[in-house]
Amino acid sequence: MKSTLYVEYQEKQLDEKDLVAKAKKVWTESGKKVSELTSLQLYVKPEENMAYCVFNDDIRSEFTLD
Repeated sequence: MKSTLYVEYQEKQLDEKDLVAKAKKVWTESGKKVSELTSLQLYVKPEENMAYCVFNDDIRSEFTLD
C-alpha cells in the first residue's frame, strides 16, 4: 500500500516526504550520518509553525515549517 500524508493549515500544505527530508537535514547538519538514523518520530504543530523530532528514540530537535 502506498500512502501520502499532507498537513494543511492557513493556506500552507506540507507533505510527509518534505518533512522527513527536513528532519534528515537537521540530523546531518548536527554531524551525524543518515546511516546512523534508525528511527524518526515527527510531531507537527502548524499553529506554532514548528515540527519537533525524536531521532533514534532519544535525541530531540526541532525545525520551522517554512
